[in-house]
Amino acid sequence: MAVIEIENIARHFYVGNETIKALKKIDISIEKNEFVALMGQSGSGKSTLMNILGCLDTPTNGKYNLADKNVSLLNDNSLAEIRNKEIGFVFQSFNLLPKSTALENVMLPLIYSGFDKKERRQKALVALEKVNLSDRVNHRPNELSGGQRQRVAVARALVNNPSIILADEPTGNLDSTTSEEIMALFQNIHKNGNTIIIVTHEEDIAQYAHRIIRLKDGEIESDKVNKSPINKFNI
Repeated sequence: MAVIEIENIARHFYVGNETIKALKKIDISIEKNEFVALMGQSGSGKSTLMNILGCLDTPTNGKYNLADKNVSLLNDNSLAEIRNKEIGFVFQSFNLLPKSTALENVMLPLIYSGFDKKERRQKALVALEKVNLSDRVNHRPNELSGGQRQRVAVARALVNNPSIILADEPTGNLDSTTSEEIMALFQNIHKNGNTIIIVTHEEDIAQYAHRIIRLKDGEIESDKVNKSPINKFNI
């Protein structure tokens, strides 16, 4: 079953009298429990596509179905609801609240989902356990390593049980060893049934995915199965 279905998606930006066609009639279908890498150089349209997939932007033309809902024409409030329920974000810069503990950071998305404090705490503890951070729940970001901060961010992305995990350059601020650990974590999450989309410009990171979509000049240059993905399950 396709969790993401986009048809004829285009995104145009207007600067004075000039029309910039960031995306040109993109078609992509992503099935539940796929592990996909989106690749492309600067100006390829991958960031624009990521923003549309993440319901951070709406297309100029075309249709986007996410978890059987047409989100193409939703207003900002409805998009915010969809984002919180269906999408777990992981960012390059972690985006953690500096004065909050790991547990409090992971609990944050649940506030908007209507859970009481006891339920939020329980769900957040389970998410932190999934990323092997049960012994760091009361630590603040400045007391954690870069890899541990990204694990907190991954736990926060998982806590609402979203339809997709959308990770934007998740290893961009990490050294090579820690990057391998984080990618092994994503592999374990995928193994447990989650759908993962990683946006990256790094070829070695893309090789962890089972499918690699390359964009160039606002169009899909290639969409291929990765027959030999890197496998590292030790985290």
